[in-house]
Amino acid sequence: MAMALQLGGSLIAILILAWLAHRLDLGGDVRIRDDSHARALADDAISGFDAREVAIDKGRIGALLRDADGRVLLIRRHGAHFAARLLDNHIHTRLDQTRLTLATSDRRFGSITLDLGEAAQQWAASLRHVGA
Repeated sequence: MAMALQLGGSLIAILILAWLAHRLDLGGDVRIRDDSHARALADDAISGFDAREVAIDKGRIGALLRDADGRVLLIRRHGAHFAARLLDNHIHTRLDQTRLTLATSDRRFGSITLDLGEAAQQWAASLRHVGA
């Protein structure tokens, strides 16, 4: 009997926590909605970063943004948030058709493969001059 009460209490507690997480909109599948969202994320990462060019991954999990000074910012999903890094001349890139794989000099940031469609080749070529 005590075991059944304990099991029932645990089940009710789990259901309450799941309901509360849903009501607070915790977790979930965060994606970059559009160019203006990507620009806002860039400005949050680097105050005053005014993106002139934006390329968003088809899955909307990452983006590349370039400002008027030629600086390139890589944004990627990190859990339920986004992380960003300015790219420097230590970037590693690999182009495979429409997919561009990027790794920054910050190993903790990791690498990401962005499906940029037809824009992938243009971005890959332009990244050769980043930080030069």
